[in-house]
Amino acid sequence: MSRPLLAALLFALALPISAAEVRELAWSDMVPADAPPQVVEPAPMHDLSQLADALSEAGPASVQQSPAAPVVQQLDGLAVKLPGYIVPLDVTDEGRVTEFLLVPYFGACIHVPPPPSNQIVHVTTELGVLLDALYQPFWIEGTLQVEQSSSELAEAGYQMQADKIYAYELPDS
Repeated sequence: MSRPLLAALLFALALPISAAEVRELAWSDMVPADAPPQVVEPAPMHDLSQLADALSEAGPASVQQSPAAPVVQQLDGLAVKLPGYIVPLDVTDEGRVTEFLLVPYFGACIHVPPPPSNQIVHVTTELGVLLDALYQPFWIEGTLQVEQSSSELAEAGYQMQADKIYAYELPDS
């Protein structure tokens, strides 16, 4: 067998292996094991008379819980998939979100205080996600970068260029 043919065959066989190397992350994987405990759940709202203000887009901005939380350096450069909710930063004229913050719970950064920065991924994508689909969680796949970024909504401890975006579905019980 010729060397070019052998090289092409080995390359073709390696493609499925590299595709299988996407690591599924949980949000807890993005917090160093030795980091101090952090609150990552939405703060409860006890004064129901202020509920309408908190749910309106014009409500007061929430203060981020930990804008410089420690990150896991070993995740830098890994191909990962992570489930979460999309908080839009940039929307095209066609109504597709092409830049967003991925967060672990619905309403983060808008209606409740943003989670710690190690629980936020700043994502860019050419694919885009339809604006009207943002009430559901998504899987986001791509190469994770351990790099701080700042937006008008929150500080993010990670960045990603999304290769795939698809709806998150609960496993069958």
